[in-house]
Amino acid sequence: MTETVYTVTGMTCEHCVKSVTEEVGRIEGVESVSVDLPTGAVTVVSAAPLSDEAIRAAVDEAGYQVA
Repeated sequence: MTETVYTVTGMTCEHCVKSVTEEVGRIEGVESVSVDLPTGAVTVVSAAPLSDEAIRAAVDEAGYQVA
């Protein structure tokens, strides 16, 4: 298992958290996603290392940015 933490900017509410969680969770190999709204920390647990570009694209699709 690989755990990576990203900082996502622009999230302000639980709807934001849900959007990011759903988009990142769709990436093949992602086991779990947890978001800490106050800090913007998004923790991604995956079976194998993931491409940072795939995470950035998913976060972008949700309407936010990886810092």
